[in-house]
Amino acid sequence: MILPSPRLTNFGLFVLMLVGMGVALYLQHYAHLEPCPLCVFQRVSLMSMGIVALIAFIHNPAALGRRIYAGLSLVGALAGVGVAGRHVWLQHLPADEVPSCGPGLDYWMDTFPFQEVVQKVLRGSGECAKVDWMMFGLSLPEWTLMMFVGLTSVVVWQLVRKA
Repeated sequence: MILPSPRLTNFGLFVLMLVGMGVALYLQHYAHLEPCPLCVFQRVSLMSMGIVALIAFIHNPAALGRRIYAGLSLVGALAGVGVAGRHVWLQHLPADEVPSCGPGLDYWMDTFPFQEVVQKVLRGSGECAKVDWMMFGLSLPEWTLMMFVGLTSVVVWQLVRKA
């Protein structure tokens, strides 16, 4: 079995990021699904992983550099797993345990220090617990979690591979 080179794998990770962002932007602008704060954080995680993969593709470093890039990509991918996992957890809470809706992310960014914004977003809100879209019985955060688990697997493979 011939496996793609580390460089082509990085390009593939970048393309998958573009596809993921394309789907997210389509759902936002054409299906009119406004992203909640956790969705925005998932997008940032996906973009960070993809941009590092693009830089690794362009740079095409030797073994140590590949591992450094893979480690940086892994940070983005694992952040995505964590945020998407939190989102799925919020969506499965009983109705009486769902946090109340708060002001939007724009208000928080204008009002609070960044660290506090991150804490508030990760606590979640009622808008993050709402299921707006499903496909094959799975919500968008569940699909996103599966995507991030897959991306994480590829990035870990990049990190430990010999070639």
